[in-house]
Amino acid sequence: MKLRKKFLWGLVILLMAGALVWALWPAPVPVSATPVRAAPFVEVVEEEGRTRLRDSFTVTAPIAGFLQRVALEAGDPVELGQVVFRLEPLPAPALDARSLEQARENLSASRARLESARANLETEEAEAAFAESEFQRYQQLRERELVSATDMERVRSVRDRQRSAVRAAEHAVEVARFEVQSARAVLDIASGQRPEGPEGERTLLDVHSPTAGLVLRRHRCCEGAINPGDPVLDVGDLADLEVQVDLLSMDAVRVRSGMRVNITGWGGDEMLDARVRRVEPAGFTRVSALGVDEQRVPVIVDFVDVARAAEQLGVEFRVEAEFVLWEGEEVVQIPTSALFRSDGRWTVFVVDGGRAQQRQVEVGRRSGMVTQILDGLTPGEIVVTHPGDRIRDGVRVEPQLTSAG
Repeated sequence: MKLRKKFLWGLVILLMAGALVWALWPAPVPVSATPVRAAPFVEVVEEEGRTRLRDSFTVTAPIAGFLQRVALEAGDPVELGQVVFRLEPLPAPALDARSLEQARENLSASRARLESARANLETEEAEAAFAESEFQRYQQLRERELVSATDMERVRSVRDRQRSAVRAAEHAVEVARFEVQSARAVLDIASGQRPEGPEGERTLLDVHSPTAGLVLRRHRCCEGAINPGDPVLDVGDLADLEVQVDLLSMDAVRVRSGMRVNITGWGGDEMLDARVRRVEPAGFTRVSALGVDEQRVPVIVDFVDVARAAEQLGVEFRVEAEFVLWEGEEVVQIPTSALFRSDGRWTVFVVDGGRAQQRQVEVGRRSGMVTQILDGLTPGEIVVTHPGDRIRDGVRVEPQLTSAG
């Protein structure tokens, strides 16, 4: 019995010691992990851009005047040379009573001279008609040799002088008519009215569109006084639509003309294809949202199908541009978050036999949250994606597999 009791007590002590060891034994560290994969890899540079027109035109007032109401609105089509708005001279301030009365008298005198010139023209035309008929009669008599050559020359000279007198009288009528118009304009100015044309219509200046396209923006709509150079309309052709992307200078040096660009983030589900046309040679400084000075370089991008892009976009629309710097097939890659520096080299934790093994790797290109692995890993191996402070070489881990993204 004593031996049996000792055996039971020993068994209890052994079980308690085993339970204590099991309780104090370090549990596997749960970690997020992902398999190394070989898949297509695209290295891109992403940046926000704005659409613009290669050539746009601001139609301004060429002179000071009175702008008539602009009927065109933003989005209306225009043709090359189409009248887009009209100007008329500003009304002059009224003059004093003496100048007004003198202007009226000058107009009356000009009208009288016009009537006199017209009467003189009628007289000269009658004299010319008589001289022409006299010449015809003498010509018939000359053919029958009933008059001398001297008489014939005298009659011809009279006819030619009368023709010249008629032309002079016609010019005198034109001069008198212009004097009446000038006197009427002076009277209108003296009366504080807008000057009118010869038919009583207001004198208008038509301003034409410099290109065919659309009205992009209307700066003025209502009539009123306008100064020289004041903008009225912005006109452009959406067939010249392009994108300007301001890249960081360290990214711009990797971009080349003709490089493929994917336009996304413009509001639609589809992606628009584009190509780099030009990387401008001069940069500029822009302050970021964090207050840091950034050196930016404008990059101009052309749409491959500009007609399709113009159906969806306009001017100054926001887009996201992805510049495709490099792409390859079956590229070994892992999430960038799995990498960390150890002894000056890039390192990862590989899960092998339930334990984390530290391994140095050689990295290549990066694209977003994915990095190319040139050496050190093979597809199918499991790596820890977010190694924390509890992960050491040889530590037991419990991997929770996630997608490599």
